[in-house]
Amino acid sequence: MGTAGPIGLLAWLLALLLVLLLLGAMPAWAQQNVRVPVEQDGRTVQLSAQLFRPAKATAAVPAVALFHGCGGPGQNTARMAGLLASWGYAALVVDSFSARGLKDICGRNWPTPAAAAARAGDIDASLAWLARQPGIDARRLAYMGYSYGGGVAMLRALSGTPDDRTPAAARAVVLVYPDCALADALGPRLVVRQPVLFAMGALDDWTPVAQCRAVLERVVRGRELVETKVYENAHHSFDALGLAVRYLDGVGNRSKPGGCCGAHYGAHEPAWKQFVVDVKAFLDKALTP
Repeated sequence: MGTAGPIGLLAWLLALLLVLLLLGAMPAWAQQNVRVPVEQDGRTVQLSAQLFRPAKATAAVPAVALFHGCGGPGQNTARMAGLLASWGYAALVVDSFSARGLKDICGRNWPTPAAAAARAGDIDASLAWLARQPGIDARRLAYMGYSYGGGVAMLRALSGTPDDRTPAAARAVVLVYPDCALADALGPRLVVRQPVLFAMGALDDWTPVAQCRAVLERVVRGRELVETKVYENAHHSFDALGLAVRYLDGVGNRSKPGGCCGAHYGAHEPAWKQFVVDVKAFLDKALTP
């Protein structure tokens, strides 16, 4: 048997390096298409969802359910789910629209507060579904909402009366540039029952920071559980990487008189990077066993 020689050895080393690079590029999570049943108006709606799991989990893991904005599930929710799985969390990206025949509801007829309150049931159903799954720690659940979905998540997180001591269904909530105008339906005295992170862009004119600060002023119990992060020079959808900031003149906007119209949105990479750091630190602290 002859030796490989310098050229053969070099080729073998390059092949090995390529394999190692490919292995390193492989995602540290597994993805599965699932259905989440939601009871609505006397019937069961099967919501489409994607479940991301850490690839090498050896014990039950905490889980986070993600709820999209008015444009439906997108790259931002999928990207965050992959990050969560790489951090050791299961992540459930829930599609609240397709099973209901909806696609993009960002136009002039933005969702009503009643529609948002009804969608809050998707959060309850998703958390209950996660709690039943093998390999998921039902004691360590959280949920995240984006924009309109963030407003819906806020409705669920701040529901209850000042004398209500019922434990929250989730250990933590992340509200990403949430539609805080939806809180008008909750009343003047709000309660926070679990750690909540508000993550917002300082230049957001679609779901402005001022609206969320006005909501927090109404919190009469649990204010110490709230963290607020405001990212300078960032607009709405600061996590839409690769999308230059632009103005949409036809979108509904609850922050304007009559709820119409127009807003800026687009990426701001420094805000996104800091947001990732903030979310990981928040969840790691809130979901610690």
